[in-house]
Amino acid sequence: MEFKIVLFCMFLFINIILSHAAMNKFTVKSIKSQDGDVIDCVDIYHQPAFDHPLLKDHTIKVAPSYHPEGSNNGKKQKVPQIWQLSGECPEGTIPIRRTENGAASMTKKKPIFSSSISTDADVQLRHEYAYTQTPTGKYFGTKAIINVWQPYVEGSREFSLSQLWIVAGWGSTLNTIEVGWHVFPQIYGGSNSTRLFIYWTNDGYRTTGCYNLGCAGFVQTNNQMAIGGAISQSEITLLVWKDQKQNVWWLQYNGVILGYWPTTIFTLLKDSASLVQWGGEIINSSPNGMHTGTDMGSGSFPQAGPGKASYFRNLQLVNDANTLISPPNNLGGIATNKACYNINVGVNSNWGNFFYYGGPGKNPNCP
Repeated sequence: MEFKIVLFCMFLFINIILSHAAMNKFTVKSIKSQDGDVIDCVDIYHQPAFDHPLLKDHTIKVAPSYHPEGSNNGKKQKVPQIWQLSGECPEGTIPIRRTENGAASMTKKKPIFSSSISTDADVQLRHEYAYTQTPTGKYFGTKAIINVWQPYVEGSREFSLSQLWIVAGWGSTLNTIEVGWHVFPQIYGGSNSTRLFIYWTNDGYRTTGCYNLGCAGFVQTNNQMAIGGAISQSEITLLVWKDQKQNVWWLQYNGVILGYWPTTIFTLLKDSASLVQWGGEIINSSPNGMHTGTDMGSGSFPQAGPGKASYFRNLQLVNDANTLISPPNNLGGIATNKACYNINVGVNSNWGNFFYYGGPGKNPNCP
């Protein structure tokens, strides 16, 4: 078994190197960012998405056929990222953050339903969550506003993230689309910057899925936003919805459309999602035999309240009529280790459905 795993990793690594070499031929311009990132402006028709065998003849969609907010907000707008201070990508290209040895694509995630996958590595790298979710149903997207922090991450293999999950299936059939912000030094050359990320899988993280543009799947259409680039805003708005006419899942960030996941790369998400989740996640590698001190969110518990605790607010769902609606008011909070990280869910007239969440990890009640 170990020999097969080694062979698989070597095969994956070689293919990543070859794909990066091939991509260099289609780099129109490279920009060195003040934060140390290198952004390659790659011909839009030679982006990683088209390495997917099901997307070889795919025609890029310029804009959604409709927008759940009632208008198409996909106009070109400035999306401030630090690298933009040093240049911009020309029309007909997309910005791709250069990675080291394909690290972003080789790192696998794990579902909230931790019982669905169990490996030796997972025993040492425990995923802990504070989140809320919809009842099981039929969903076509979600919108949420999230405040942004720079959490402390302790272990070299640990991360801290805040995201939304669009989910269908279970175990090895699990399909997800995931979007949010994270601090994950291991896949960003040791950088502890807070970054926008995306992720997807169609087989429970077993053989498919990657961060950002680390593998074929997501089709980027925007030439101003580098997925995986550092976030400079204190609050971001995310919207993901299924365009039922085009059969794609669109991603919008702060009112700007970034691109889409074609439904052909999925199995169960070809139709709709059965569950939507929002919340925080960390990896606990138990450094020195103790619970990690990695923060979730701001590192404060939910009761710290405004200005100190992390939040998601104005949670909304996209229904089968392509309309944004409020989720049920009885959403409950789920925390897998309340002494370390917790969640408080509420509803009010200004924030609609919202929740505070997070925590400091290791503390007197979480040794």
